[in-house]
Amino acid sequence: MTSSAAYLVPALAFGVPVGIYALFISLVSIPYIQRFAVYSHKINTLWWPPHNPNRPERWGFAKNQVTPFPLHTLDHQTLYAWHILPLGLYARHESDLAAQDRSSTGGFVSDITTTLNFKLLRDDPEARLVLYFHGNAGHITQSIRPCSFHALTSVSSKIHVLAIDYRGFGLSTGSPTEEGLILDARAAVDWATQVARIPPERIVLLGHSLGTAVAAAAAAEYYCASEPEAGVEAGCCSSDSGTGPDGDDDHETPPRREAMEFAGIILVAGFSSLPTMLSGYAIAGWIPVLRPLSFWPWLLGKVMSRIVDKWPSAERLTRLTKSAKMDGRRLNLTLIHARDDWDIPYHEDDKLFKGAVRGLVEADLGIGNEYRTDEDERERIRREEERKMESCVENLLEKEKGKKTVGRWMGDVKKESERAFVTTWEDEGVCIRQELWPYGGHNNLMFYAPVPVAVMRALGLADQSENSRD
Repeated sequence: MTSSAAYLVPALAFGVPVGIYALFISLVSIPYIQRFAVYSHKINTLWWPPHNPNRPERWGFAKNQVTPFPLHTLDHQTLYAWHILPLGLYARHESDLAAQDRSSTGGFVSDITTTLNFKLLRDDPEARLVLYFHGNAGHITQSIRPCSFHALTSVSSKIHVLAIDYRGFGLSTGSPTEEGLILDARAAVDWATQVARIPPERIVLLGHSLGTAVAAAAAAEYYCASEPEAGVEAGCCSSDSGTGPDGDDDHETPPRREAMEFAGIILVAGFSSLPTMLSGYAIAGWIPVLRPLSFWPWLLGKVMSRIVDKWPSAERLTRLTKSAKMDGRRLNLTLIHARDDWDIPYHEDDKLFKGAVRGLVEADLGIGNEYRTDEDERERIRREEERKMESCVENLLEKEKGKKTVGRWMGDVKKESERAFVTTWEDEGVCIRQELWPYGGHNNLMFYAPVPVAVMRALGLADQSENSRD
């Protein structure tokens, strides 16, 4: 009996965790459960009355500084959105803005174009607009998002913010998928350019965490609109799932878009692709997700192939920079990451930077263009080009990145952990800037100095005098 117990205890101690982990992996291979885990869109505080997003004053905003309103997507989903006025502009019109009566609708405005807030955005030739794409979980007012909105709208009286809850998040309709969230981003861009009539050169796409993948995909949709890949719809983006925006097989193909040049694309705490990131991801830096499978590469590969929404941001940045350079368009791309980010390690940012630089190299070498050969020959050429390109970019970064990087100590004691780095890679009209900040973690970085400063720089406000910014 004693002998059996001696074997049973270690067997249970090993077998139970392994069994639970195997069950977890099996469950998240089911697309519905997988998307529920990845997007965590049902984890929110809407059930708690004080967290009603139609009452922005609860998060420190002035009365009617924020306008909650609906945005409609091409596939007929309705998104919950906030338009946030810059505080300086609000102060100049405080009496008229506060006098707007929204009590009959509980603060929600069904037609934003009837408000003074909208007119102050649309009719100001100096107005700038930040399209804010948040991370996973929660809704528009959860976590650090209100603090981030405050930080952005307090630095200049010209910077407005449009923030959305993706489909399935908060009070928005639908369910999240990769293709669906890209349509949500397009709805925000189209509203900004067509309804509010803000030209793209006065618009910044700002993404945090999951939102970096959304912002990168949206930027690719518009920068690459005129040059679709063979077999891919215009806009550099395609869904690997073969389903519609909400997981349906039957859906309309969105119309093509004209190419646009935004003031800037800013990606904070981004990742190269969802499968790659998850392969080394640990929740809060401690609880591994797919990392244990790295001991069995074939099994890890099989599980990664079951990830339905790939979010290949590094690949999209490659196409983005390549398209911008080949077409002679201006592109301002900023990558920001905190060294102490325990959710998405900062080395993921290096992969994004590498992908962006790769696009410039491909443009120089003419690699990736279509060949008039049979399918097998095209595949052989593609593999050979991929091998050469990978080696070329690695050698280029090893040789040149250090020369383009400036480091500065943030504390009195010169610790490596308190050192910030800025790398600037310029090529004709394309500027790629990577910032590694020592503090801020995964979330707080969004309202730390690097992000508002990056927004001001992209919008051309950093070099202006205080009077001009106001």
